[in-house]
Amino acid sequence: MSDSTVDYLPGGYTCMPGVFQYSCGVAALPGWRIERVRFAAPVPLAEGFRRIEAFLQQRGRPSAALCACELHSPAPFTEDGFKAFNELYVGTLARWGIYRDGVNPVARANTCPVLAPPPEPGFHAFCFTTAAPGAPHSFVVAGSGEAPEGKGNYRDHIVARGDTSSAGLRRKAVWVLDEMERRMAALGGSWHSATAVQMYTEHNAYPLLVDEMARRGVLRNGLTWQLNRPPVREIDFEMDCRAVHAEQVAEG
Repeated sequence: MSDSTVDYLPGGYTCMPGVFQYSCGVAALPGWRIERVRFAAPVPLAEGFRRIEAFLQQRGRPSAALCACELHSPAPFTEDGFKAFNELYVGTLARWGIYRDGVNPVARANTCPVLAPPPEPGFHAFCFTTAAPGAPHSFVVAGSGEAPEGKGNYRDHIVARGDTSSAGLRRKAVWVLDEMERRMAALGGSWHSATAVQMYTEHNAYPLLVDEMARRGVLRNGLTWQLNRPPVREIDFEMDCRAVHAEQVAEG
């Protein structure tokens, strides 16, 4: 995929094009900043979109201000199941006028909690843009597992597929860390400027924290390790990161 970005002016942000279901990441344009809202409990997909639309209206922002989503699903999808889910998800973005001509500017992470999974796919959090002259640079890098995107099915391209040994997990993590750095660089960010980093795996990634992550600066502001699986079967390791300076929790 290209390392170039495309400005999405209706939303006040630039995006790094990815696949049809999400972009590789977003960054606020000058004069704007990204804010994050986490739901206190998972919200089913359709209801989540309704609540996001209402929230944006209350803040005086259009639907186009939605720039990133974090989803939780009950369990990893098959390849066909993931495609069907993505078409459903993108349908709302198309109705909102965000997804056009095969281009989706909205970044996304979709993971599957090992403990207390939701009964159906839904929202964990979302990000949006708001006017903020002089605000520090903000960005959100979309979640990526250890498989290149846009190459057809995931299964044929998974790094160290089926190998969750220490060596196999290291190969997966190195690929994902490199991908995070590639995306951040395109969006004008780095580990140094990131305010939050999230890792998703059910496997023992502890040996990687010092050997692979600390030396890169990943742990500068801490790491959130969610005991979640990536969204597609046989993918074992995923990360995302962001530089967002305003976050809140939406109750109820």
